[in-house]
Amino acid sequence: MKDFTEYLKSGKHGHLIGVGGVSMEPLAEALNGMGVCVTGSDMSESERTAHLRELGVKVYIGHDKSNISDDTEFVVRTAAAHDDNPEIVYAREHGIPVYERAQAWGAIMRGYKNALCISGTHGKTTTTSMCTHILMAAEEDPTVMIGGTLPLLKSGHRMGKGDTIVMESCEYYNSFLSFYPTVAVILNVEPDHLDFFSGIEEIKESFRKFALNVPKETGYVVANYDDENTMDAISGIDRKIVTFGLSSKADVYAKNVTHIGSQTKFDIIYRGKCIETVTIYVPGEHNLKNALAAAAACLCMGLKPAAIKYGLAGFSGAGRRFEFKGKYNGADVYDDYAHHPGEVKALLDAVEELGYKRTIVVFQPHTYTRTKALFDDFVRQLKRVDIAYLAEIFAAREKNTLGISSADLAAKIDGARFYPTFDEIVNSLSETAQPGDIILTVGAGNVYKIGEYLLEGN
Repeated sequence: MKDFTEYLKSGKHGHLIGVGGVSMEPLAEALNGMGVCVTGSDMSESERTAHLRELGVKVYIGHDKSNISDDTEFVVRTAAAHDDNPEIVYAREHGIPVYERAQAWGAIMRGYKNALCISGTHGKTTTTSMCTHILMAAEEDPTVMIGGTLPLLKSGHRMGKGDTIVMESCEYYNSFLSFYPTVAVILNVEPDHLDFFSGIEEIKESFRKFALNVPKETGYVVANYDDENTMDAISGIDRKIVTFGLSSKADVYAKNVTHIGSQTKFDIIYRGKCIETVTIYVPGEHNLKNALAAAAACLCMGLKPAAIKYGLAGFSGAGRRFEFKGKYNGADVYDDYAHHPGEVKALLDAVEELGYKRTIVVFQPHTYTRTKALFDDFVRQLKRVDIAYLAEIFAAREKNTLGISSADLAAKIDGARFYPTFDEIVNSLSETAQPGDIILTVGAGNVYKIGEYLLEGN
């Protein structure tokens, strides 16, 4: 197959399968802006498909081989489009190359002077969002791809005219190995996606290859000094490394840290010198580390400390990342995307600092394989809360071949309540919630709807 950069020219013709997706729609927008003639297909109408039509992109609803025209030169597919998709079958039968979404973004990335890629088992969305705030404060006019909604952008993406692109970069299926970062951030490396990776050693090898995608002379790898797996993954590589962390041995670390409610104030120390005093308005040690990672990455790109200060000060969270939803019966209702035990731990650590009388968690595990592989770790974290509700596992891309249920988790947690339907959980919460409680809906599926249903009943 040709390198995808061959198609980044005015007059080329391409077709995008799943064009209404959260990262496919901005890809179509980017290609269209380069003069590429883009068509696309999706299973349903949405605001994103309507927006593309406004830009002149022809969008088909439903997948059919007739959606691919005679002059189509390439196809890009979303991860949800499998080999039996009729458009993929047709393309391959007619010799039209089929690319993965990450390959297309990787090719586009090569056209930017600065390509900032944020990776890690967790913290990617928040750190990418923090970097976006800093870049906007520095008036860099960046192009942005985030895996969640950022209030500043009212979206998860932004098409800028500057020479910087910042992208959330995921290790699943090694997709980030198609990227060409000039600055690669590794926040942490933990066991996850064990339906694809054989274990932690293979995961570390994937992150190592990602770090090696950085240019040897001009690029930087920004790594979490406090995370043993991260440092092991990059050990001995011949790239410029800038570390961040809470340890004073890191290149970028925090000093004089003070907490006031959900605020954290600290000095940023860079190679022994205080460069700025910063306040962030999102709670938890994990967010302090995310802020240090964002600061380190932006320092590598030559941004001024003042932009880091004001960018971080303007960040109040990304969508579904400790997002305040409202009050019910005097209880505060929040939603969070945490779906890995490490993320649940970081969330609960942050909440413990806030002084609530009771912590009530509604947890919806995400995928059967993750629940099975990390079962004991999930139990360990959910035992920490005052009341744990378990919603049934969100299947996502999987079928339940393991015979596992959230009821199995609930059986291992004293006082845990498992209900097979959202209505039952909402009814129980309405009787349980009281002033001084925090209610957290937690998971990467549709568990956020439980909080919304509860608040609708106010």
